[in-house]
Amino acid sequence: MKAKLTVTVDEDLIPRAKERARAQGVSLSQLIEEALAELVSEQGPPFSLRWRGRFRPAGRKDERYKALARKHL
Repeated sequence: MKAKLTVTVDEDLIPRAKERARAQGVSLSQLIEEALAELVSEQGPPFSLRWRGRFRPAGRKDERYKALARKHL
């Protein structure tokens, strides 16, 4: 079953999106629906969760590196 949805987007994006839909031979609604379906169907955890904890500090001595390593590793 289909349902209506009100979405607010940048005014400059609308004509470009309509042009893209026209070029693909689909309606703007169908283009958006397909993009959303692809977005929510992606399997697996996000990139950041897949790689978290797999990188080890390189042992550099500068303070900026140490601060970034503490924050992200």
